[in-house]
Amino acid sequence: MTEKEANLSKNFIDQISPKTQFKKNKINGVKKIIAISSGKGGVGKSTIAVNLAIAFKNLKYNIGILDADIYGPSIPKMMGILEKPKSEDGVNLIPIKKFDIQCMSIGFMVSEDTPMIWRGPMVASTIKTFTNKVLWHNVDFLIIDMPPGTGDALLTFSQEIDIDGAVIITTPQDIAIIDVKRGIEMFKRTNVKILGIVENMTSFISSDGIEHFIFGKNGAEIISKKYNVELIEKIPIEIELREDSDNGKPFCEYKKNNKISNIFLNIAKKIIKKIN
Repeated sequence: MTEKEANLSKNFIDQISPKTQFKKNKINGVKKIIAISSGKGGVGKSTIAVNLAIAFKNLKYNIGILDADIYGPSIPKMMGILEKPKSEDGVNLIPIKKFDIQCMSIGFMVSEDTPMIWRGPMVASTIKTFTNKVLWHNVDFLIIDMPPGTGDALLTFSQEIDIDGAVIITTPQDIAIIDVKRGIEMFKRTNVKILGIVENMTSFISSDGIEHFIFGKNGAEIISKKYNVELIEKIPIEIELREDSDNGKPFCEYKKNNKISNIFLNIAKKIIKKIN
């Protein structure tokens, strides 16, 4: 693409998706809101959101986690929650507490095999319910597990909720990095502060001690330099991290002195410094 063609493309996008200032709202009962986002699915965003919530809790903060991935909610399975939220007044929902973390997800209301065949207005209505009619109690940090991509749900949250910062999850591979660029640009257009990038599945060390870069190498470093966004941490492939997520037992809750758990603690500490 020539420079002239690139400028023409940019001008077109700016016209149909201008950077504007939105009136953003706080969430009652919540002090700080952190969005965990990814440009595409399959990069381990929900796994990181859950274990990061546990890391914050282990640092003695009151934590909530909101599963905003309307079309593919993962938090119920990863947190091992089977019950439905209660409501004392028939209007407001009481978060379900597990591992001393307040949790809310559309997955609490529907079965795992129920397809969420919803258009934009229904998505927006669900988001308003989660942000206006959930009785969060004295939450220091609300971790929002955002939907992948840059569609309706993510845009609604970014425009209407006063998010204190976003952490973008990626893998090193080129196709994931391409989508990270879109995510960074979307947050800039909606005036959401980008706290940094976390690279997941960076490498795998086999039993013979050799490090294998299965999804490529240095992808997140390249994008962090290009956009002047900090690469907060790299998380290696850990089979138990995946197994524990599938079994509803967050890795950082049961393996607190592990190398991976310490990485999550480090991520949490860096985030705290950036938004406090």
